[in-house]
Formats: sequence, structure tokens, C-alpha cells
Amino acid sequence: MYFLLSHLSFMDILHISNIVPKMIANFLSGSRTISFAGCGLQLFISLILLGGECLLLAAMSYDRYVAICHPLRYATLMSDRVCVLMAAGAWLVGTLNSIVHTAYVLHFPFCEPWVIDHYFCEIPALLKLSCVDTSHYEQGLDVNAILFLLIPFSMISVSYINILYTVLQIKSSVARKKSFSTCSFHMVVVVMYYGPSIFTYMRPKSYHTPGQDKFLAIFYTVLTPTLNPVIYSFRNKDVLQAVSNIVKNIPMANK
Repeated sequence: MYFLLSHLSFMDILHISNIVPKMIANFLSGSRTISFAGCGLQLFISLILLGGECLLLAAMSYDRYVAICHPLRYATLMSDRVCVLMAAGAWLVGTLNSIVHTAYVLHFPFCEPWVIDHYFCEIPALLKLSCVDTSHYEQGLDVNAILFLLIPFSMISVSYINILYTVLQIKSSVARKKSFSTCSFHMVVVVMYYGPSIFTYMRPKSYHTPGQDKFLAIFYTVLTPTLNPVIYSFRNKDVLQAVSNIVKNIPMANK
């Protein structure tokens, strides 16, 4: 769990670092510009993290499913090798997917005045600037969304349904309450991440409005990555104890 959590935290840090600093700089400077190369890099990194995190959240839900529903087989089903393969697979598949889409989107000719009505370079916003018909690419984007969004979200939902079914059979009311609390917060994060992403990437270009896209993008680029440490880390007693020990050792280190 902690190994996968460390990768999720790293992805969240990169996701926010890829978008928020440039957004703040443009807001403060008033220039609101980005180079073509900068836009391509921002899109490339964003797609890696979007796809990778979708797969990683699914892997984490499977980890919780095995831990709660099959605890005696946990060491076998979630060995170190399996965890490494899951994390590496999320990064690798996310990167390959990003290379394909970034190259495809940036090869479209864009019409002047080249104004992106968004706070970062995202596929729907860039497609609106295209001077050619992108309907065939949008169909491929729908298939991609099914692979990276609908299927992982369905796997997560099935995992948590099984987890809740197992928890309901626990006789201890304290244990049930704790499990329900943890699962409910996790599902809130999952819905906040997958819901806006599905709504953004599975709609035709003609149905996209700039205001709506910006609002939805806030959830999976800023809000959810910010909440993940609170949900997955600071609600965990082991993590809180580790942070407490670090804080206690700071005065001793200064001496």
C-alpha cells in the first residue's frame, strides 16, 4: 500500500507542478502566453499523469480488496514483484499513451489567433483551435477514455462493492465504522477524479464549453491531487505517527 501510495503522491506533485506554477505566473504577469514547445510539454506531462493515475488508483483499489477480502493470501497476491509491476505498468502505459496523443494532437494545423480558452494545454481546448475535421481522432479518444477511465473505474467500483460486502459481515461495530469511513473517503476521491475526466474526454468537441471545461479540469488537475494526501496519508495512523516523530526530532536536530 505504501509503495503504491508513494507513486500516487509523486504523480500528484508532478500534476500540480506541471500546471499551477505557469497558471499563477500568467495571472500575475498578465501575459497569459505559452510557447508551442511549452504547450506540447505541458500536454505531454499532463497526459502521462492523467493516464498513469487512473491505472494506479485501480491498482490501489485491488490492493485494498485483497487486503480486506483475502488477507491470508495478501503476501502472495500482492508481493513486492507484483507491486513494482503495477507501478511500472502505470507509468509505462501512461507514457506510451501520452506520446501517441501528444504527437497526434500537435500535428493538427491550428487557426489564428491561436488563443487557448483554458488555463492549461488540454486536448479538448486544442481541438477547438484545429482548422481540420478531428471527428475521427475524437472517436479514437472515446476508445482511449474507455480503456483508461471507464474500465479502471468499473474495476474500482467492483472492488469496493466486495470490500463493503465483506465489512458488513464484521461483527465489531467499531471495525465496521472505521472501514466504512475509509472506503467512503476513498470513493469520494475516485468519483471526483474519474467523474470530471470521463465527462471531459468522452463528449464530442461540439458539446464542450470553455467555462465548463475549466471547472471540470480543476477537479482532476488541482483539487483531487491536493486532497489525495489528506485522504490517503493524514487519515492513516502510521503516517501521522511518522510525521509526529519527524516534528519531534526537529528541535533535537537543531540543537
